[in-house]
Amino acid sequence: MASTVEELTGPAAIDPGVEDVVANSARNRGNAPPGDQTMVINMGPQHPSTHGVLRLVVEIDGETVVSLAPDIGYLHTGIEKTCEAKFYQQVVPLTDRIDYLCPMTNNLAYCLAVEKLLGLEIPERAQYLRVLLNELTRIQSHLVWLGTHAMDIGALTIFLYCWREREDIMRIYENVSGQRMMTSYFRVGGLALEPPLDFYKQVQDFLNIMPDRITQYENLLTGNPIWMNRLKGVGYLSAADAIALGVTGPPLRASGVDWDLRRDMPYSGYEKFQFAVPVSNVGDVWARYVVRMQEMRESLSICQQALDGMPEGRIVADAPKIILPDREKMKTEMESLIHHFKIVTEGFGVPAGEVYQAVESPRGEMGYYVVSDGTAKPYRVHMRNPSYATLQALETMCKGRLLADVVAVIGSIDIVLGEIDR
Repeated sequence: MASTVEELTGPAAIDPGVEDVVANSARNRGNAPPGDQTMVINMGPQHPSTHGVLRLVVEIDGETVVSLAPDIGYLHTGIEKTCEAKFYQQVVPLTDRIDYLCPMTNNLAYCLAVEKLLGLEIPERAQYLRVLLNELTRIQSHLVWLGTHAMDIGALTIFLYCWREREDIMRIYENVSGQRMMTSYFRVGGLALEPPLDFYKQVQDFLNIMPDRITQYENLLTGNPIWMNRLKGVGYLSAADAIALGVTGPPLRASGVDWDLRRDMPYSGYEKFQFAVPVSNVGDVWARYVVRMQEMRESLSICQQALDGMPEGRIVADAPKIILPDREKMKTEMESLIHHFKIVTEGFGVPAGEVYQAVESPRGEMGYYVVSDGTAKPYRVHMRNPSYATLQALETMCKGRLLADVVAVIGSIDIVLGEIDR
């Protein structure tokens, strides 16, 4: 569990990354009786329950957490800076890799931001397909959360069941985009390709089986006394603390704050769909589990509505200077071939300005701030990722709890280190 152990009163040299925690712990002890001492340990960056290369500097008194400080940066990719050297359409594959468990959600947030700058009107069919694939992405992400969260606590079987259903969604991704994970399927102005003919049947088959599978998960966990004892009353986060610390998504709603961008600031046609927003006032690890389980059912309902109401029409906007021409026309029309060549090699200009676009990712508010200087490359792209903000609340939730509870709390906030470091 720990790669190093340092006694605060010992003479050993202390890692510079621990200095603040050590200084705070000395103050925390105050007038502690002689012989009373705490320890500082490293949890990670290779610990499996940190869900990525996250290092936690944890001060413990016996088995009780006194203080906790996340130490990030082990997965830094420089994606935000890389965006400045790419044409607008070339940034889409980079967004896949920010939160690699919901690539299409990243695609959508970025595309919506650039489309705002361009003033593009996206066809209704493309909007419905974006909503459908985003809700499948939410389910897929929650399946990864549930399987790994349960495995962290010792329930191994549920991990295999979740991966079984996740594989169905990966096959849908591959069918529609050619890729299982880094799809890059959403494009500025619409979608990359028309979905294949069997896409809708494939999605419907998944929607038919998934409700019973969620019930199966709940039968394995919800009434399990070990599961309940490890989750209930652990990692409490009040609504006031959640708001003050910038927490969004399921952890915020599990603390009693009824806020969901899909409903409260709708985008990409979400205002046309009917769904409930699960909320709990309990604020512990158990509440976060219950909220996400209910969210999967609501996502299934949105997907079914999208399938049933799928409109006809184009999947890309009517913007010939931005959208690549039809590939069949390129084979017979010289103008289309030249047009394709110029967009691919020179990009397209975006009017100067700045915009912020937020969407509701599986982990909370995912926002893209894009600044254009009028050229074919963005002047600045900044991602506001929910895991980065939610990680601030980890100490609040863990302080005074047992060290073993830290594992349960990390799983309950469902962080992805790719979007924390980026």
